[in-house]
Amino acid sequence: MIQLSQVGTVAAKEFRDRLRNRWVLAVALVFAVFSLVIAYAGGAQQGAVGLRSLEFTVTSLVSLVIYLVPLIALLLGFDAIVGERERGSLDLLLAYPITRGELLLGKYLGLSLALALAMLAGLAAVGVMLVYQFGSKALFHYAGFVLSALLMGMSFLSLAVLVSVVARDRTRASGAAIVLWFLFVLVFDLVLLGVLVATAGHYGGDIFPYLLLLNPTDVFRILNVFSTEDVRSAYGLVNMVPPLMSNIGVLTTVMLGWIVVPLAFANWRFRP
Repeated sequence: MIQLSQVGTVAAKEFRDRLRNRWVLAVALVFAVFSLVIAYAGGAQQGAVGLRSLEFTVTSLVSLVIYLVPLIALLLGFDAIVGERERGSLDLLLAYPITRGELLLGKYLGLSLALALAMLAGLAAVGVMLVYQFGSKALFHYAGFVLSALLMGMSFLSLAVLVSVVARDRTRASGAAIVLWFLFVLVFDLVLLGVLVATAGHYGGDIFPYLLLLNPTDVFRILNVFSTEDVRSAYGLVNMVPPLMSNIGVLTTVMLGWIVVPLAFANWRFRP
């Protein structure tokens, strides 16, 4: 039986450690700078700068989040367990009255809090600008975007913790984390599109939209693409994605699955 007090103690320590080494501040600054630049200058190619519309701003930020958040989450969590093992502190931690499951969950929650704080602090400036420009309706829309970004970050953090449990050392863990970033962010969609184009859509065209659920970045993209009609048109996926995948409840459930399943597998592998 997991003791929540023990989980909370580990999570608080992990969170304090991230605050102490200025990690949260660094990531928040990165998010703030990039998000402000993209939100303001995202329409420069069309000959306009500034906040053109709420939908266009969110669409511009989607690509930034897809590239940055998975990378930051993977780099944040890849040494959560293997790092303790290499430093020789894992056995010391397990000598305390705490189970492996409580240690793993506590570390994951502490890292999730650090990631969430960094993202919220970094994306807050754009949110303030949107509310000032477009009124209170922008707050609800932007909050949904930020929440979906947090869920995606937590899914990659869950994958990072799994890598940290399975890897033998930090070098292998860091390499695996980078490979995961390349696969999910760069390679996955290119492979699917390549197969679709090579077969002229005759093979796999019907299941192609559902294969996107195998990638949390695509789930995040669809969650935000299908938030409004204008954004759907901007991505050109109006007729390609079936109605089921425009259901926010279904997509959120899939994203939660990307958080729970890797973490559960990590817990299984971490058992003595």
